Amino acid sequence: MGEMRKAKFSVGQVVRHRLYPFRGIIFDIDPVFANTEDWWLSIPEERRPRKDQPFYHLLAENAESEYIAYVSEQNLVLDDSGQPLRHPQVPELFRQGDDGSYRPVFLQHPH
Repeated sequence: MGEMRKAKFSVGQVVRHRLYPFRGIIFDIDPVFANTEDWWLSIPEERRPRKDQPFYHLLAENAESEYIAYVSEQNLVLDDSGQPLRHPQVPELFRQGDDGSYRPVFLQHPH
């Protein structure tokens, strides 16, 4: 078994897909592929990512809708647009700081 790679991105970061027009906020990370084989095989072979890299669970959105996405690290880049996220679950899981960054609610200290 190969050495586990450290995830490039972290929970609360806003990212966008390298190939497809959507962006989202990371809410969970798998150190390696942890979805179904059917899901993996449904990706066109020429675009199918390697399984031995971190995969990210995103509260994702595109021009038409909001949804949950599962994306390989190789297909993500940091989104530094500063545009607010409209996904309805973002306020349930994150609080936005004065600097625009997102912090998971479960890391918030009670007041």
